Amino acid sequence: MSVRELVVLGTASQVPTRHRNHNGYLLRWDGEGILFDPGEGTQRQMLRAGVAAHDINRICVTHFHGDHSLGLAGVIQRINLDRVPHEVSAHYPASGQHFFDRLRYATAYRETVKLTQTPVAVDGVLAQTASYTLEARRLSHPVESYGYRLIEPDGRRMLPEKLAAHGIKGPDVGRLLREGEVGGVSVDDVSEVRRGQRVAFVMDTRLCDGVHALAEGCDLLVIESTFLDEDERLAVEHGHLTAGQAARAARDAGVRHLVLTHFSQRYSDPDDFERQARAAGFEGELSVAKDLWRIPVPKRT
Repeated sequence: MSVRELVVLGTASQVPTRHRNHNGYLLRWDGEGILFDPGEGTQRQMLRAGVAAHDINRICVTHFHGDHSLGLAGVIQRINLDRVPHEVSAHYPASGQHFFDRLRYATAYRETVKLTQTPVAVDGVLAQTASYTLEARRLSHPVESYGYRLIEPDGRRMLPEKLAAHGIKGPDVGRLLREGEVGGVSVDDVSEVRRGQRVAFVMDTRLCDGVHALAEGCDLLVIESTFLDEDERLAVEHGHLTAGQAARAARDAGVRHLVLTHFSQRYSDPDDFERQARAAGFEGELSVAKDLWRIPVPKRT
C-alpha cells in the first residue's frame, strides 16, 4: 500500500532549542523518500522518527545556511555506512557547490553509494519519475535559495454509473485504461480527470513570485513562518515570512493543508502562529509543526 506523508524531523530556525531540532523533513511518497534541508542533528532525529538511511532516495537543500544543511555530512556518511542499495540524488543551489563539497567530504569515510549531484541554477524541472515531477523556484533570501514542488501526473477516475451504462466491467476496465478504447467506448466516455497531488516545500524567503508559484493549488504546503506578524519588519530585513504572510499566500493559492514551521526561538507559544494564520483568512487544514510529527498528504478529492 502506498504511503504519502511528511515526517517532521526538526522545526527550529537558526539554533535548536530544548524542544525543537534544526530543520529536517522527509516526504514519503509511495516507495520513495525525499529528504529536505537536513540541519544539524538530522541523523539522530531520523532514528527517533523511525526513518532509515535506506528510506532516502533524494536530498533537496533550499540554501546553505547551517540550520538547513549542517546535517548533510552525517546523513551522506550514514547512507554510505549502511550501503544503501540504490542511487541517491542531491539537489541544491549551484552557487553553493563549494559548501556541498565541503560537507560531503567533511571527514574521511568509505564511499559505497552512488550520489548524483544535480545543482539548481534556474527555475524549472529537476527530475521526472513515473510518479512525480520535481520542480524548483527561486526564492528571496540573503543567500541564493530555492523552493521545491512535487507534482503527481494527472490520472483518470473511472465512473461506475457510466461503465455500467456502456456495459464495461471486469478485465475490460483495465484494458480500457491501457488501450484507451474498448468496443467503441473511449476512456473519456466513462471517466474523468483525477488531478494529481501537489506538495511544496518553501523555506527561508520573503514574499516573492516564487512563493506563490510553488504554493499554487497544493494539497500540502510546508512553509516557513519564522516570525509573528508584529515582527514583520524583522522578517523582511532577514528574508523570512510571518505566520500571517504564509497563511495569506496559502489562502490565495487554494492550499488544502498548510504546515507552518521554522520558528524563531524568541516565541514560546506555538498557538500564536495558528491564531495569526486563521486571522489571515486561511480556512483549510492547518498544522503548526512539532518535531517528530507525521502529517499525511490529504487524500485526493
